[in-house]
Amino acid sequence: MDDPTTVSNQRNQSAPETPRLNLPARMSDSSVYLENLPSRTMHINRLINSNYNGSPSRTIYSDRFIPSRSGSNFALFDISNSPTSAEGKEDGSGTYNSLLRAALFGPYTPDKKDSLGSPACRNIFRYKTETKRSLHSLSPFGLDESVPGIIHSPVKAPRKVPRSPYKVLDAPALQDDFYLNLVDWSSNNVLAVGLGNCVYLWNACSSKVTKLCDLGIDDSVCSVGWAQRGTHLAVGTSNGKVQIWDASRCRRIRTMEGHRLRVGALAWSSSLLSSGSRDKSILQRDIRVQDDFASKLSGHKSEVCGLKWSYDNRELASGGNDNKLFVWNQHSTQPVLKYCDHTAAVKAIAWSPHLHGLLASGGGTADRCIRFWNTTTNAHLSCMDTGSQVCNLVWSKNVNELVSTHGYSQNQIIVWRYPTMSKLATLTGHTYRVLYLAISPDGQTIVTGAGDETLRFWNVFPSPKSQNTDSEIGASSLGRTTIR
Repeated sequence: MDDPTTVSNQRNQSAPETPRLNLPARMSDSSVYLENLPSRTMHINRLINSNYNGSPSRTIYSDRFIPSRSGSNFALFDISNSPTSAEGKEDGSGTYNSLLRAALFGPYTPDKKDSLGSPACRNIFRYKTETKRSLHSLSPFGLDESVPGIIHSPVKAPRKVPRSPYKVLDAPALQDDFYLNLVDWSSNNVLAVGLGNCVYLWNACSSKVTKLCDLGIDDSVCSVGWAQRGTHLAVGTSNGKVQIWDASRCRRIRTMEGHRLRVGALAWSSSLLSSGSRDKSILQRDIRVQDDFASKLSGHKSEVCGLKWSYDNRELASGGNDNKLFVWNQHSTQPVLKYCDHTAAVKAIAWSPHLHGLLASGGGTADRCIRFWNTTTNAHLSCMDTGSQVCNLVWSKNVNELVSTHGYSQNQIIVWRYPTMSKLATLTGHTYRVLYLAISPDGQTIVTGAGDETLRFWNVFPSPKSQNTDSEIGASSLGRTTIR
């Protein structure tokens, strides 16, 4: 029997020694032994060698998403490709930011600089040859290449408000009385003006002037107010009466009594008409019933000179010569809110059409302030000292802006942007206090009246976004005519 040791030695002498594998007992070396191991190893080394490029036209992908670092620019990030330098230097915050920027914004073109002004580079890690994309495709705002490193959004040019009226009407006998309200503009684009003891109507579409009524030598017009819809016009008189007229037929419908002194303020809420008087009271009148008034509101200690219903017709704001601003609801005969911050008469009142419960009020000569209130939370929001007596306020329904008119001593008209209260325009031209103000039904134009016996029309607000055409009155030719 042959010696096993001898046989083993003979095998070692006849064949070159191969490495043995640590295998389970059931498996032999021959089952896993690789033929031509040196040639296969060379082939694998060529595949993973980043410098190997067998075909220039074919892109090499790394096996199983193992990063290929042949195209990496380690010098850009201050990282060495050698293991020793990588171990000896830790990544700082700058390296991390660079890596993050590269991962977010992709590779860079070699002939351009990135948005931060750094040289072009490629990602430090890549899995395949990247498709180069412009930074413009990734930016949601767009890039202004004329200013490197700054991303701009389109800047809207500031709106220009014409500084001159486009129409002037002579209004003889227009009274210079702070406590009266003699101008109002209807939803049908008809302007009503009280001149002495007469009321005149000016059609803004046709420029036609119509004399509605003459109260006679013993009476005079103290206030006019259009119903929210239709052609009904309320006229308050110096004798304490309120007349209702159908303007389409120039016919008086009824006359209502109840006040002892002049009626200087009127406000409509659907079929309900509120009237404020020098007798310190406010009467609520329903024109559908025979009674002259349904309820009487008491609270002011002096003449009521300002009245405005909110847009939802739930709250009535009143201002008086007692420097008080009151808020009433539909069912109360006593004010539900009282504001006593003004130090002069409160005639100027305006509800915001944009925010429920937002109320603006203006004080007279000794006050000169516009104040803003939140009637929902009963909070005083802000105050703006205008430097002049505040005679009127009106809010734009198209944009979040408002207009104020002023008396002593500058007689100006100011367009404000809310809530910053920055001035968009200051309009001048009246030589007396700008006591009267109304806004057109399209919300673009205002008309102002003063003791200088003129009515001036101004384009101050933009058109609604849904409309691109000019208003009918805005197309009227510039000129000076008379309303009577």
